[in-house]
Amino acid sequence: MRTRTIAALALTLALCTALTSGCASATKSAGGASAGEDSATSQPASPQTIDAKEAKRMMDSGEPYTLVDVRTAEEYQAQHIDGALLIPVDVIASEAAAKLPDKGATILVYCRSGNRSATAARALAGLGYTKVYDFGGIINWPYETVSGNN
Repeated sequence: MRTRTIAALALTLALCTALTSGCASATKSAGGASAGEDSATSQPASPQTIDAKEAKRMMDSGEPYTLVDVRTAEEYQAQHIDGALLIPVDVIASEAAAKLPDKGATILVYCRSGNRSATAARALAGLGYTKVYDFGGIINWPYETVSGNN
């Protein structure tokens, strides 16, 4: 029970930090620094918002990436993008280190509509992940999906 409390506090802290870190700051452009980002500071990287087309292009590029679905297990089983790793948004802070050990890896995040993916992407950035891309919801994913636990 204590572990859950600590995890909940860590997630709350990460989310508060992400939400208060400046809604006015620009997101990163592909391969570039965000507006106002100073490479000499220790500010965490901001997640980048991309669309489904760009996410698909990144997946098809041959470059390594990790695809993360932050919905519930039930939503994941009903429909998900093939190869997605399920890490529900409510446990992202407590499970990220074990399931996403490389903080410099490219991570593509999605949910159903884009709300939970934005929250999860900010939390991951707050935890020190540097290449986080939020492509919103599966409802806007025009490409193939699968069901079940694959």
